[in-house]
Order: sequence, then C-alpha cells, then structure tokens
Amino acid sequence: MDRPPAMFIADSLGLDFLNSVATPVDTPVDWIDDGAGLIDWLSQAKLVAAEELDALKARARPDELDKVADQARDLREWFRGFVLNHAGKPLTEKALHELGPLNSLLERDEAFSRIEAGQDDGGVFALRMKRRWRSPVALLLPIGEAMAKFVCEEDFSDVKACEGHNCTMLFADHTRRRARRWCIMAVCGNRAKQAAHRSRLKGRQ
Repeated sequence: MDRPPAMFIADSLGLDFLNSVATPVDTPVDWIDDGAGLIDWLSQAKLVAAEELDALKARARPDELDKVADQARDLREWFRGFVLNHAGKPLTEKALHELGPLNSLLERDEAFSRIEAGQDDGGVFALRMKRRWRSPVALLLPIGEAMAKFVCEEDFSDVKACEGHNCTMLFADHTRRRARRWCIMAVCGNRAKQAAHRSRLKGRQ
C-alpha cells in the first residue's frame, strides 16, 4: 500500500506514535495498518536500526508482523485515551495505576549494554544499549520505551490537540509562550487563515 511519509511533528516520539493514524489533509491515513507499515514507521522514527528490521522481516511470516501491528494499534488507542484524559494539566502520582499496560510491556524487554568501538563518540570504546530481537513482538518494545519517556519527562500541561478542522494530531507545545496552535503551520494554520479570510469577506457582502 502506498502511504505518504510518516509525520513527526509532535516534538515527542511518544506523541508521534499516536499521530501514526491521522487525517493530515482530509484523508485518514494509518501508517501502521499492517506489518509492513509498522516496519516502515519504526524505520522512519529511527526507533529500530535498519539491519535489525531487515533481519526480523526476513525471519518473520507476514501474518506474524500483521499481528504485531494489530497489537501496536491497540497499544496506540489505549495510550491515546491516557494522554487525552490527562492532557492540559500536570500528571500526578494518582495516574500511576493507569499505566499497568505500559509497565507490562516494558517488563518483557531484553535489553543489555555492550562495549563497542566508539569512533563516532570520539573515544576508543563506547557503552551502547542493545536489544535481543527474539520475535516480531519485540518491535513493540522501543515504542513502549518512547511512550514511557514521554510520560516521565514531558509536562502534560503542554500537550495539545491541533486546532485544525478535522485534524487529529497531538503535539507537545515547547514554544516560549506556549502559543502553538497547529500541527503544521503550512497545512492546518494556513487553512485556518484562509477560512477566516473567506469568512471576513463573506461578512462584508
């Protein structure tokens, strides 16, 4: 299936995961509606190295990847409910009991540290985090990690929904005055300006 490139506009990968289904310009798009879409989205998000994705794809049956995409969509909608329920106000410890599904996912991780050549980091060696990719379901783990970082590091007071007509995008507003209103100014912002302009012209008639 032909999909446009995934959109990463939220200033947070945890929210970008929620935006993996959206209506950017009137037409709904689900970037993870099957296993191939999930692989593509993870690649574009740079959450899994290309060689790991290629190896998993070569080992897995298409229906296995499709089932993981089903689980990813379920996870996405559960997390959307959590985020929308708490958006616009600071999180409190009372929300911890709601995070059971995310903690259950994180508990399945098989991550470890390994010393590798560190030329990229300027030193002889570097300690890097690795993950054992035993089955396709492990593809959910880096997504869970991005969601957990968002929950722990983001001020939910800054989480907003785009004000664009029919737009479903969410973002973290990190502008100085917290005045961001649109997912992408060039899309939803301009459309809103055009609509306001037409409305003013109509009012003068």
